[in-house]
Parts: sequence; C-alpha cells; structure tokens
Amino acid sequence: MKIYYVYILTNKNNTVLYIGITSDIVRRCIEHRTKKFKGFTSRYNVDRLIYYEEFRYVRMAIAREKQLKVITRQKKEILITSFNPTRKELFQNGMLIKPE
Repeated sequence: MKIYYVYILTNKNNTVLYIGITSDIVRRCIEHRTKKFKGFTSRYNVDRLIYYEEFRYVRMAIAREKQLKVITRQKKEILITSFNPTRKELFQNGMLIKPE
C-alpha cells in the first residue's frame, strides 16, 4: 500500500515555509537538500522538514495540501508547533523521524 505525504519545509532561520506533497518523502527531502531542482526551495534554501502528515489516498493528500496552502501563516505556525513543538529537523541521517 502506498503512503502519501503532505509536508512543510523551512529554512535554517524559519522565515520561509514550503508545502509539498509526495509519495516518497525520503527521496523528496534528499532532492530538496541537494537542490536537485531549481526553483523556490533551492532559491530560498528551504530544506528542513518540520511537519508532515500521512495519507492512504492521493486525493485526500492533494485536498489537504490545497487546504494548508491557503491558511494564514499564523495558522500554519500553530499547526507546526502542535506537531513539532521544538521545530526539530524530522529528516535525519536519511530517515524520517517522529517529533518528540
């Protein structure tokens, strides 16, 4: 069974938020870190995974991504803090980890 992820990345200063969707979060985090694709995340050095949600169905993941993209920055911050209070990097040593 495939799992889909909606995720939020930030930069080292936590000034930029990026919301994305993927079916392979490890590969995608590596692509962001290595700046494989030129664009928003490479331009603003957005490569720290601070939030993610898992979904069984791609349609649910897409709907959630769209929902998160339109909420205010303040609501995004509340969501991130409730999931990951210390904003710990959740992709370490090539592995996805759970927040404390």
